[in-house]
Amino acid sequence: MTELTASCACGRVAFRLSAPPTMMATCHCSRCRKVGASTFVFVAADSFAWISGQDVVRRFAATPPYRYDRHFCGECGTALGEPGVGASFPINANCFDGALPLRVQFHEFVGEKPHWYAICDQATQYVGHPIEHDPQPAAEP
Repeated sequence: MTELTASCACGRVAFRLSAPPTMMATCHCSRCRKVGASTFVFVAADSFAWISGQDVVRRFAATPPYRYDRHFCGECGTALGEPGVGASFPINANCFDGALPLRVQFHEFVGEKPHWYAICDQATQYVGHPIEHDPQPAAEP
């Protein structure tokens, strides 16, 4: 695999992966939508390396019912995901500079999806978090 690189909109924050992400998903919770990071990929911590800008990364602390802090570029505001949180963590798929070798495998928090947004793929859908909810039938495209 060719190394995957990613960056924020202003270019101050950059990182790379030495292995492909393991999964791609879309979250429809209000927090993910508002920070602009609904589609994410899971990456292994040992494949992730900062290239630049770690000093400008800022954290937005989670408040209930959310569990995970979010990270952003402190210069341009690009949502990065949750770099460095655990052995595997989500990264905003839109940060990657090139094509990703994945497609969305599931949609979570579909129960919070706005009525105007249509899910147009056949990926598994969960009303809430996949660990806590059974999958729902995929909507017709």
